[in-house]
Amino acid sequence: MDDEVVDRVEGIIRAIPPGEVLSYGEVADRAGVRSPRLVGRILSECGDDLPWHRVVRSDGSPTPHLATRQLALLRAEGVRIAGGRVVS
Repeated sequence: MDDEVVDRVEGIIRAIPPGEVLSYGEVADRAGVRSPRLVGRILSECGDDLPWHRVVRSDGSPTPHLATRQLALLRAEGVRIAGGRVVS
């Protein structure tokens, strides 16, 4: 994986303010990468030191295997959640 791409994606994720979220696709668009899946891959490999919980699916749903933790972190930041999804 290209280090420059990883740096761009990580920079965008670090810049998401508390209480706000972006979708994987929005991060990909801002980073100039083709695939939201690449964003997910980067998060899976580098996510511990990033505010990973601020990146959700396009429908506002959390990462399935981390859903409970992700939604708790988002609620703690004041993000509105309804039906297990982020409400805009």
